[in-house]
Amino acid sequence: MPKRLGPHQTTHPLIWCVSIVCAILTVLVIIGGIVVFIGYATLRPKVPQVRVARAQMDTIYFDQSNLMMLQSTIVVKADNDNTRARASFYDMDYTLSFRNQKIAILMADPFDVKPNHSLDLNFVAQSHPIPLNQEEADAVNLSLEQGVVDLDLRGMSRTRWKVWLIGSVKYALHLDCKLHLPVNHTTIHHPPACASRTS
Repeated sequence: MPKRLGPHQTTHPLIWCVSIVCAILTVLVIIGGIVVFIGYATLRPKVPQVRVARAQMDTIYFDQSNLMMLQSTIVVKADNDNTRARASFYDMDYTLSFRNQKIAILMADPFDVKPNHSLDLNFVAQSHPIPLNQEEADAVNLSLEQGVVDLDLRGMSRTRWKVWLIGSVKYALHLDCKLHLPVNHTTIHHPPACASRTS
């Protein structure tokens, strides 16, 4: 049989205390969520980015023995569009290649970018003599005839920045782009599809 409360029975004070504490905690959680949402909407945190700002073919040498050497200048820009948070970049490692033939590895020591600022990293990529197979040699000859050499830049870096009450946020920045570099030393600016993707 269910227990019935008579006219002289009352709820235990401990139950009232627990109910009050739960109500207070619920209100605090709601207020905290509203504060975080307002702060997030106000600050509008943005993921820092890495992109190729400009690139240039400095020199290219190719002989009848199918040996190739080249030097190119690549400027990688690290952007921090957050208005209040400093962004850290680290583990930067990008590989410059021609048809899977590694030319150079672009690396940088960890660095910080101030809020709402950017930083240019100047890389001079110089290869050792690279022996090419016949297919690769034909591709170089065609590129020289057309006046444009296609290079691939692939790799990643990591970024970390603090988002107000949320705390430190980390992302991997992947870069995978093709650089169409004129052999007449013309500098290309902001090549398409050469900005990082996050993961």
